Amino acid sequence: MTEPTAADHVVTSATTASTISDAVPDADRARSALLAVRAEVAKAVVGQDAAVAGLLVALLCRGHILLEGVPGVAKTLLVRALAAALAIETRRVQFTPDLMPGDLTGSLVFDARESDFTFRPGPVFTNLMLADEINRTPPKTQSAMLEAMEERQVSVDGHPHPLPSPFMVAATQNPVEYEGTYPLPEAQLDRFLLKVVLPLPQRADEVQVLRRHADGFDPRDLTAAGIRPVASVADLDAGVAAVRGVSISDEVAAYIVDIARATRVSPSLSLGVSPRGATALMATSRAWAWLAGRTFVTPDDVKALAHATLAHRLSLRPEAELEGVGVGAVLDSALGSVPVPR
Repeated sequence: MTEPTAADHVVTSATTASTISDAVPDADRARSALLAVRAEVAKAVVGQDAAVAGLLVALLCRGHILLEGVPGVAKTLLVRALAAALAIETRRVQFTPDLMPGDLTGSLVFDARESDFTFRPGPVFTNLMLADEINRTPPKTQSAMLEAMEERQVSVDGHPHPLPSPFMVAATQNPVEYEGTYPLPEAQLDRFLLKVVLPLPQRADEVQVLRRHADGFDPRDLTAAGIRPVASVADLDAGVAAVRGVSISDEVAAYIVDIARATRVSPSLSLGVSPRGATALMATSRAWAWLAGRTFVTPDDVKALAHATLAHRLSLRPEAELEGVGVGAVLDSALGSVPVPR
């Protein structure tokens, strides 16, 4: 993904304080506050601007995001830094093979004073949940997580308990170590609005990482790194409302549908993009356009978000995998086969 420039959206400390204290910020101030989040996250994480932008898009779309990368590319630090730059509640859960559904959702606990069972909420009752190594937990626990992600509620002993708003899951997984893991099935992958792959940093970025550590940077102490809350729940709500007002022409909507349909007839794929995937691409494109300061979606917005929104929803045929064909290349081919509206 190519970043929308934030050069014109940098806010001063005074403006930031004003934004957070304002109960109902307008769309422009909300955009400035959310774009300022990227500058705060950059104080802790170097060279992962695309992943930060993906997290912001997911927040604006009220969706969830899957972060994939080898160990040590700052997946967990990235989400922690984002949470520190937002005035929202966050919790982290390390997913393990022995994690039970109740460890996430909460459970009934006997209250001796009331002589009755009361519900004790689990860590999923938060605004931003970091699900670390989500593919290391069994399907039973994954399914409990799926209900929370899709329904924005959990069911305990047959009773639904609504989750706070906003609520987003930022899950991480390691793409190179599969022993003892439980790969997410296609139906659960489809529940993630975006999947962002965090690459190894460029040489200059890696030198900067070492320089920061040599100067005393402690990834466990983000306050000392100077990260402060620059956006609030009110900013997110204003942003969500503004994104819903971004217009999309019939031609661009048809362009998205044609991209989805092109993946369904690809000879390299056993599973193409569903209508839900097409809807997701429209939503992320609108958020991307709004972050760029526009009130309408262009085909370039669709292209910018296509890989992050659609690639994890595609399944290769076994013969295509044997030939070394990648999902990214197939998606590029589908994008290239669809005429761009003018």
